[in-house]
Amino acid sequence: MKGLVTICARGGSKGIPGKNIKPISGKPLIEYSLIVAKELSKKYNLDIFLSTDSEEIKNVVNSLQFPNVNLEYNRPDFLASDTAGKLDVISDVYQYAEKTGNKIYDFVLDLDVTSPLRTAQDLSDSIEFLFSNSEALNLFSVSPANRNPYFNMVEEKENGFFELCKKGQFLTRQSAPRVFDMNASFYVFKKEFFEENHKTVITDKSIIYEVPHLCFDLDHQIDFEFMSFLLENRKLDFDFNY
Repeated sequence: MKGLVTICARGGSKGIPGKNIKPISGKPLIEYSLIVAKELSKKYNLDIFLSTDSEEIKNVVNSLQFPNVNLEYNRPDFLASDTAGKLDVISDVYQYAEKTGNKIYDFVLDLDVTSPLRTAQDLSDSIEFLFSNSEALNLFSVSPANRNPYFNMVEEKENGFFELCKKGQFLTRQSAPRVFDMNASFYVFKKEFFEENHKTVITDKSIIYEVPHLCFDLDHQIDFEFMSFLLENRKLDFDFNY
């Protein structure tokens, strides 16, 4: 199968300034996504495209000298703002890659730079799982949620009082339906997903890949420090040799 890997890294960041190229355990954060994409390319025929509005990020990626990483695409200004949706960003580079390369991709794999705790095996298993389901259009990675809307998450009603987010009479968290957090690590889309012009990554034909190990994204400085500690002290619950 022919696949497109998109690595999207916007220049501006409020939570952790410069986080996409900020060093973590001796490597710029973005390098972890490039490494796993290179590892996956041993099994699949992949084109890897960087999507960024930042020359600084491009220069860092170029200095890492990864083969077959396309740096020619420039993210347009209207997709480089805080209001730009992730799917619009992915779709734009996908259309660019097919048009300029005169290629048709069987799937698009998006690797989120800020959630690097994934392996090539995770990605390979996800691609195979998606294509084993003839009806599914896309897949996204998840982790078990620490909170459950059927049991211990509440929302405000119109009258100012509060109730559970989801209706149910579950007396224990274990008896409530399983729910998951989208950990933002990766998304896989069949080409049909884009042909149907979906507006969000969650459709009525989406499936999940439950990452079988620790996986979280970096939103705040404390997240970055926590992940740095885990990597530098080899405290992860899986083999992460990147």
